[in-house]
Amino acid sequence: MNNLDYAYQRLLSDIIDNGVEKNDRTGTGTISVFGRQIRHNMSEGYPLLTTKKMAFRTMVVELLWFLRGDTNIKYLVDNGCHIWDGDAYKNYRNNFEPTPWQFTPYTMDEFIEQIKIDDEFARDWGDLGPIYGTQWREWNYTDIDQIANLINDLKTNPDSRRLMVNAWNVGELDSMVLPPCHYGFQVYTRELTSQERFDYGYEKVKRETGLDDIKVELNMDALPKRAISLMWNQRSVDTFLGLPFNIASYGLLLEIIAKKVNMVPDELIGNLGDVHLYSNHIEQAKEQISRKPFKLPQLEINEVDVLKGEVELDLKNYIYHPSIKASLSN
Repeated sequence: MNNLDYAYQRLLSDIIDNGVEKNDRTGTGTISVFGRQIRHNMSEGYPLLTTKKMAFRTMVVELLWFLRGDTNIKYLVDNGCHIWDGDAYKNYRNNFEPTPWQFTPYTMDEFIEQIKIDDEFARDWGDLGPIYGTQWREWNYTDIDQIANLINDLKTNPDSRRLMVNAWNVGELDSMVLPPCHYGFQVYTRELTSQERFDYGYEKVKRETGLDDIKVELNMDALPKRAISLMWNQRSVDTFLGLPFNIASYGLLLEIIAKKVNMVPDELIGNLGDVHLYSNHIEQAKEQISRKPFKLPQLEINEVDVLKGEVELDLKNYIYHPSIKASLSN
């Protein structure tokens, strides 16, 4: 059963029914509730919502950009991901100064084209400051690599209560185009029972063979011995456009880390602060609430290099309702 879409639909309804009107930095206006949580058991499938078509590849590109330690939108633009275009362009417009050869700033389309073709322009205007990539991989521009440290700790001390990555660097918030919305995550591991290990191996063989009725002897020594869960914290939640991406992104991050350390993805948890719908997303949310979810897809990670931000994966059996258009507020 797809519990995730139903939980997401209940959250949308909660905001519509109980949200209060609030102003916001974009000037759009929101209805908002505070302090919610969303949970997903990864054994039920990869957490990609089915009640509207999700831009899966766009989400993958953004996550790999974070893991690479990159903070310049050129990598995103070159790979067809435009999530951060508006933030970069807003920063450009706010800081544009006329010159003898250019009196007015580029339009958004012209700006993105310059990012593509002019490396010097991209260096000057494509960088977003020390956002996620810097904090995850080069905290405070030092040699503190939180992702590398996390992988090492998972291998050497998997019961640690310090398996955390933080992006909320208070000393550098003013240098960021946008302070982190999802500002940190923590992972947790536990030992699997013998039955859980057997069930995992059996289901894996079933997926690989496509057969339901199989008899197989499993090499128990080769099977993962631990399960791993991930919990992220988010101060500000654009529930219609942003949260579905956040869920899928941290679900993918959990799968990537699990693959790297040979553990089984277990539970995904999101702790959500200011949970809001923009005023121009309410009708779209009602449309999504009315749709009946499909079964969640399956994700297979074939190869992964976490520290290089490289992954080979297959998304299988993704069945979805049509996309629902909505404007992004910057």
